[in-house]
Amino acid sequence: MTLDPASLDRRIGERIRLRRTELGLTQEQLASALGISYQQVQKYENGVNRISASRLAEIAQRLEVPIGWFVEEPEEGEPGDPAKPLARARGVLELARGFGALRTQGVRSALVALVRTLAERRL
Repeated sequence: MTLDPASLDRRIGERIRLRRTELGLTQEQLASALGISYQQVQKYENGVNRISASRLAEIAQRLEVPIGWFVEEPEEGEPGDPAKPLARARGVLELARGFGALRTQGVRSALVALVRTLAERRL
């Protein structure tokens, strides 16, 4: 794999966002754990700002992945594997959180039926 520096910065940023989302962390939570602003996390994730090796090591530790994970192709079953549901659809986590907040059983049941129907129709 050979990437130009800008492409590598974007790839690392995408992997940070992917893993942060898989863990259910907000940009604010990751930023707080690293002692930086959430705007800085945004810049890292968008590939706007380069990340020093020491900062990348901190991020890797907080996101519970080895440093090399940010640049390697994901293997099946590991964090960030595109075959994993959360990697394919970032909205899954948001949907699950929203579903858990619904208070009426009838509404939850109707939502499950709707999703099941949509899935069966492959929409």
